Amino acid sequence: MYLSNKLINILQICIVSKFIKEDQLPHLLFYGPPGTGKTSTILACAKQLYTPAQFRSMVLELNASDDRGINVVRGQVMNFASTRTIFKSGFKLIILDEADAMTNDAQNALRRIIEKFTDNVRFCLICNYLSKIIPALQSRCTRFRFGPLDFKQIMPRLEYVIEQEKVKVTEDGKKALIDLAQGDMRKVLNILQSAATAFPEVSEDSVYTCVGHPLKSDIMNILKWLLNDDFSTTFKKIQELKIQKGLALQDILTELHTFLYRLDLPPDSLIEILTEMADIEVRLNGGTSEKIHLGSLISAFHMIRSKLKPADD
Repeated sequence: MYLSNKLINILQICIVSKFIKEDQLPHLLFYGPPGTGKTSTILACAKQLYTPAQFRSMVLELNASDDRGINVVRGQVMNFASTRTIFKSGFKLIILDEADAMTNDAQNALRRIIEKFTDNVRFCLICNYLSKIIPALQSRCTRFRFGPLDFKQIMPRLEYVIEQEKVKVTEDGKKALIDLAQGDMRKVLNILQSAATAFPEVSEDSVYTCVGHPLKSDIMNILKWLLNDDFSTTFKKIQELKIQKGLALQDILTELHTFLYRLDLPPDSLIEILTEMADIEVRLNGGTSEKIHLGSLISAFHMIRSKLKPADD
């Protein structure tokens, strides 16, 4: 809905713009994390290359995660690539989104089609993980990495959407949206939509509450308990907070990580805590008990406190 027709409004990719202007567009491979403008960029390219009347007959867009087998490559892709356009000049464009979900057989078949129909067709492969694309395909495309979007790239688009949808959003709410999304524009808009539906005004608290993410005030309290209270009291308070606000220990660890760097701790102590937190996160990803690892987290802080105590006396 909020896709711009101009490439410059989506991502500043001067090289792609130059390819379009000089009619020298090669096969493309866009890769990077989700929500960074890969699909939007190639669709904006297509809208610059073709008129609305040409678009349907000149552009084929497939999501390779749904249609990822060799039969699709030999069927839909081959049929589209092998037929000539009714227009006198120009090439067709085939967009394969989430190409890293394609099987190796399908990718090898695609490689041969790219070689055979280069005069008639340009391919754009889009993926999150470059390592899952076979080298033979990578070598036939010009690669572009899409990194996470920064604050300056997200904010203008976010403000445009807010204005169009007439949503009440506070300044700290905007910052919270961008912080939580971590460079993913799609995630920014999804969280905005959820928060605007659930609350009359989108503030920092409403954004964090909507996604079940710990508030900064919650993390400050957790850190205070970890540094000052005894084991049983800390465990009880954090467990009650988790249940009351529906927080995940994984999210608490992520936010704690940021706050720890602001503490005046000896380097050895900081390294020890961060190492233990990293180990806890790995074990949590394996599906183990949050209660056990909450105890492990509290124990790590208590061990550091006991080591620092003699120095304080």
